[in-house]
Amino acid sequence: RRVVRQSKFRHVFGQPVKADQMYEDIRVSKVTCDSSFCAVNPKFVAIIVESGGGGAFIVLPLAKTGRVDKNHPLVTGHTAPVLDIDWCPHNDNVIASASEDTTVMVWQIPDYVPVRNITEPVVTLEGHSKRVSIISWHPTARNVLLSAGCDNLVILWNVGTGEMLLVLDNMHTDLIYNVGWNRNGSLLVTTCKDKKVRIIDPRKQQIVAERFAPHEGLRPVRAIFTREGHIFTTGFTRMSQRELGLWDPKNFEEPIALQEMDTSNGVLLPFYDADSSIVYLCGKGDSSIRYFEITDEAPYVHYLNTYSSKEPQRGMGFMPKRGLDVSKCEIARFFKLHERKCEPIVMTVPRKSDLFQDDLYPDTPGPEPALEADEWLSGKDADPILISLRDGYVPVKNRELKVVKKNILDNKPPLGRRSHSVCDPDSSRPALEEVLEEIRALKETVQAQEKRISDLENKLCQFTN
Repeated sequence: RRVVRQSKFRHVFGQPVKADQMYEDIRVSKVTCDSSFCAVNPKFVAIIVESGGGGAFIVLPLAKTGRVDKNHPLVTGHTAPVLDIDWCPHNDNVIASASEDTTVMVWQIPDYVPVRNITEPVVTLEGHSKRVSIISWHPTARNVLLSAGCDNLVILWNVGTGEMLLVLDNMHTDLIYNVGWNRNGSLLVTTCKDKKVRIIDPRKQQIVAERFAPHEGLRPVRAIFTREGHIFTTGFTRMSQRELGLWDPKNFEEPIALQEMDTSNGVLLPFYDADSSIVYLCGKGDSSIRYFEITDEAPYVHYLNTYSSKEPQRGMGFMPKRGLDVSKCEIARFFKLHERKCEPIVMTVPRKSDLFQDDLYPDTPGPEPALEADEWLSGKDADPILISLRDGYVPVKNRELKVVKKNILDNKPPLGRRSHSVCDPDSSRPALEEVLEEIRALKETVQAQEKRISDLENKLCQFTN
């Protein structure tokens, strides 16, 4: 008789929300890119959308469900399609976007719904020579952002100063498919079109370990770190069957586990929950989400179940643990993108008791960074600062992202003698600062008025309803 493996996640089941809790009438981007097109946090859902001329994404407060007004403000600033977006893990009002126009922009999103499009990023990061398709925030250090482009470069930025911290060049010989941090942000795992999976120490700028062709197929491979420091990969066999693997970077030759799954051509995007050691696999163009538990006992990657629906997914957003409803034993929430809408899917562990379930919700990474950018760059490492979800998570108030830029004028060569007589730069500097101060004050006034207009419009809607 087969003994059934004991696991509290054996009966996890997925359920879509009711129709009125979806986000409808959103024109999801049609760009051919293997990114997830959606990013969520406890305050907002952001989705890359179609837009005429340039690139844009829409940001909706989580509570603003139902049909989205066609005039809803967008975040527009890129001159070509947006390819990837990622919320800052340490500030729920800050989001970064990467685009085909070779730039990365960082945006501050207000808590109220603005009246007009947001067109002014807090900072624009320019350093790539080709389109930028991947961005990812550092899990524990404040203001550290990673970007990877089709120029085969990985660049690390300090968003707080707008400067490059590190450039990882000469490591990838071809297009980079994906980049992932480990739990404390000391190592990176990357997959590349040259069929290699690399473990990189970014601060030493060296490859710690690499494996050629963990999956024999030619199609893209994805890789992420597990909590224990192992590497979980998804790829294809030579016969184009989808396959998953678990590897130990200290012994990269032999897999811990390797499983064939099905025949389909959609790249599997892995979403990993370190608290429960569950990995969810969502294929672009699939209509299902498969989930597996990673444990210490053979076969190490245990199939749990599949959530199936009728319609294929265009992209997928994954809510951080602190944004879940602990009173309903919710252990994951996905935001599935269709052609014209976004549908939240809730993953639940059935429990009879209404009390807080300690075993389902160990302390999870909170919004406080454990390190500053300079400390991390100098070689310090720190695990995420954990918070308890016992009383549910309350999002913190809007914290402004301050960018301290060095004065570019200081670096410019001195002007020629003729220019000096016409205009002395030192004498004009106070006047310039006065003008900048005036512009800043005017911007603040405009924002305050926009908020007031927005509040009045909301009140008017309540009266008319």
